[in-house]
Amino acid sequence: MTDNPTIVFPAANSVVIENRPIPSPGPGQLLLQTRCTLISTGTELTLLSGAHEPGSAWAQAGFPMTPGYNNIAEVVAVGEGVPSTWIGKRVASYNGHTLWHVRHAGGVHPIPDGMDDAHAAFFTIAEIVMNGIRRGQVTWGESAVVFGLGLLGQLAVRILHLAGARPVIGVDIAPSRVGMLPATDGIVGIDGRTADVPAVVERLTRGRKADCVFELTGNAGMIPSEFKALRNQGRFVVLSSPRGKTLFDFHDLCNAPSYTIIGAHNSSHPRSDAPQTPWTKARHVEIFFDALAAGALDMGPLISHRSPFHKAPGLYELLRKDGSQAMGVILDWRS
Repeated sequence: MTDNPTIVFPAANSVVIENRPIPSPGPGQLLLQTRCTLISTGTELTLLSGAHEPGSAWAQAGFPMTPGYNNIAEVVAVGEGVPSTWIGKRVASYNGHTLWHVRHAGGVHPIPDGMDDAHAAFFTIAEIVMNGIRRGQVTWGESAVVFGLGLLGQLAVRILHLAGARPVIGVDIAPSRVGMLPATDGIVGIDGRTADVPAVVERLTRGRKADCVFELTGNAGMIPSEFKALRNQGRFVVLSSPRGKTLFDFHDLCNAPSYTIIGAHNSSHPRSDAPQTPWTKARHVEIFFDALAAGALDMGPLISHRSPFHKAPGLYELLRKDGSQAMGVILDWRS
């Protein structure tokens, strides 16, 4: 059967919906019918523009490409060797923006009953942030500064606060994004256009400066200035994917103050659960769903756009022209 609408980037700055074949589940697989997907605006708009780095895996894949990796679906059929009890369950998977797809039963994350589909769709964003915070080794009572309050930065501030960091300071040059931070004790927003950020951080931390700084602007040129908020022997976590080169003085920004600089790409998650490496993607997604269910995290305020999937080409064009107001962008596949 060919009744499977799928979002495709056939060329740079072009988005279409193609009707593709409905797959059949093989041994060990689930057939999934999508309920909603979340557009990863940073990654997907970079792919759409064709601006990814030459030689990267994305560049090698080339156009046409099928974007997306935040998919919430219902199991409608199972392949050989899979218990029929899976049918009817909702699951999160790394599949793209397509109505029908298959996934191995061991490669999905079951969603608790009663959880909002759109809130669950942030699971990949949450696992990226949780992995970065763990790699930054932030502990209860430490101070943290997050530069860049896009979707990842907003969630980083919330999860750092949930993990016990105090204060958690979010910095952005867009007042609207600063204003989206929760009005919660221990969370402070700073307008990076007008404030002396290092001085404010120093005051808020009683002169100590930040124990850990998180880079989430993606602006390579901003990185050297962000170290000014960090205490000597503090940790600097690169949780964004900066584009371009950074002019970096390794004496002043690493050796002399003895900073620790940490990369935190999502691929640094351990591949399997072991006593020394328990914090896999699956474990982080489980924690995220637990936090949603308990009301400790609320994704509702971070949903900026919601649209039926068939309007995706126009929505991508809107985001491509001005994505400054975009946070969580949800596509509904049940309409």
